[in-house]
Amino acid sequence: MSASPAAAREPHVPIRTCILSRREGTRDALLRLALSPDGEVLPDVRARAPGRGAWLGVDRAALDAAMAKGKLRGALARAFKGAPLSVPDDLARRIEGALARDCLDRLGLEARAGMLVAGSERIEAAARKGEVHLLLHAADASEDGNRKLDQAWRVGGGNDRGLVIPADRTTLSVALGRENVVHVALVEQGAAARVARALGRWRAFIGTGPDESVRDDPHAARPTIEQGSE
Repeated sequence: MSASPAAAREPHVPIRTCILSRREGTRDALLRLALSPDGEVLPDVRARAPGRGAWLGVDRAALDAAMAKGKLRGALARAFKGAPLSVPDDLARRIEGALARDCLDRLGLEARAGMLVAGSERIEAAARKGEVHLLLHAADASEDGNRKLDQAWRVGGGNDRGLVIPADRTTLSVALGRENVVHVALVEQGAAARVARALGRWRAFIGTGPDESVRDDPHAARPTIEQGSE
């Protein structure tokens, strides 16, 4: 029996528009900004804050340029329909910190759920068995260590190489509540997708594409992760 048109219909995916570039994208591809009760513009990474929001789809360099030229304030005024608002001078830094925190928090959740493996030997064994869905390296991991695990992942049918996360081993260790975490692997497909989504947004904002190293990025070593900046 063929499926009915209603059953075969694709689920609706809301599309948002960047207030600066006018580029359209899904909620996962863009970042939401919201107003605090006192009118301050703040990042709403999980898009849960009440009220009207504005969406960004540009990287940090483009945002900094828009702020310097006064374009961001005008775009925000239109998005928030002329509501009184205050744009913090360090908005870009707050956004980067919020994206970093969101990704690292997600890694912590997956670790507590048993979806994450750490330690080079354990990761190598899992990778060769085809159990690794996403491989991550700390920003200060050695090239040799990365190469060894990347090769094991390829042998197990994985991607060509793992992704470098824009955080050093100290930051990664704190996020996971473990000591000396240099490499991590996600061993469940859904968990890998959730982490990849959060990491992709973070890397995109700081201007690091999916296949680029973040070792030379000035913000890579210790991301700004502050409480209360969302």
